[in-house]
Amino acid sequence: MIYDNIVIGGGASALMFCAHLKDKSKTLIIEKNSYLGAKILVSGGGRCNFTNKNVSTSDYLGNSSFLKPILKSYSNRYLLKFFEQRGLEWTLKNGVEYFCQNSAKDLLNILKKEINGIEVALNCEVKEVKKNNLVFEVVCNNKTFRAKRVIVASGGLSFPKLGATDIGFKIAKSFDIRVNRLNPALVGFTVQKEQSFFKKLSGISIDAKVMVDKQKFNMPILFTHKGISGPAILNASLFWQKGFITIDFLPNINLDSFKNSKKSIVNTLPLPRKFLKEFLINLKLENKEMNRLSSKEFEILKTLKNYTFAPAGTFGYTKAEVTKGGVDTDELNSTFESKKIKNLFFIGEVVDVTGRLGGFNFTWAFGSAIACAKAINRLTKS
Repeated sequence: MIYDNIVIGGGASALMFCAHLKDKSKTLIIEKNSYLGAKILVSGGGRCNFTNKNVSTSDYLGNSSFLKPILKSYSNRYLLKFFEQRGLEWTLKNGVEYFCQNSAKDLLNILKKEINGIEVALNCEVKEVKKNNLVFEVVCNNKTFRAKRVIVASGGLSFPKLGATDIGFKIAKSFDIRVNRLNPALVGFTVQKEQSFFKKLSGISIDAKVMVDKQKFNMPILFTHKGISGPAILNASLFWQKGFITIDFLPNINLDSFKNSKKSIVNTLPLPRKFLKEFLINLKLENKEMNRLSSKEFEILKTLKNYTFAPAGTFGYTKAEVTKGGVDTDELNSTFESKKIKNLFFIGEVVDVTGRLGGFNFTWAFGSAIACAKAINRLTKS
């Protein structure tokens, strides 16, 4: 049998693509896991943060001109309407982030219902894809399938425990399609010896401002036994490239206003006592009354407003939310079809587009899938 479409992957982009196909009769989903939607189920603490109230190209690392039409046509309003019409109850967190009200299972069940009629091969690992004349051969661990079109929706390298592999990137490279450098993203940082005191602060969270590569994130940071994490750090990791990051531990606070305090530093500044004690040791400052600090000592204390360091690395793909890099968008046309190989498509995380925390990556996964499916619907209709 020759399928019209073979979709490699059973995650968000794969399911949304199939949900928008008009003719579902000769489409096959190939999924390595024993069930669909593994990453959907664990996202957002099990409630799936599926989009954001404010979505723009500035929320992404990638080709903005490629992104813009997708975000305009299939962004938050489209997704909210799509899921609401199918009975999804959602809640808004922090005024901007959309979550399933009850469970990510609710969203997954909607998508599974929408793909009713599509054949699914579970526990099936793709090894390679070949093209013979006009037909693709998708070679798996237990069988080879044939199709007119292949849609690669296999995701990235993050969450290997959920079955993530590099097969999408291997497929692209096998057809001489450029894949941009891959790195873990939305991930915590390991630290150098000079920041080893961070590990002593494990479990402490602080509202801070993190700056990297002209990007600023006013969000919490979290010290861990491995280094430093938290929302601000995860977002910073998206833009970090083996350089320095800067942390303001006292955002929106003028340190000079505490200069005449008769209390000690630890008892004056609005930061956790344990954090301040370790920080002062690192700065070689005595915890004395603020008004007894010399001009030189006070300048050293101002490091709290401008602490710059170079991370040793990241926590890696096992802790990363997403993969940065992927199939170069210059290799794809607006339908997500390869410019080099006719009827070979790439959608979702496998493409070199990565969003910040907050539902942006699901927005991209869903949007790219919808755009691709509608393009194929037009092709098959004509």
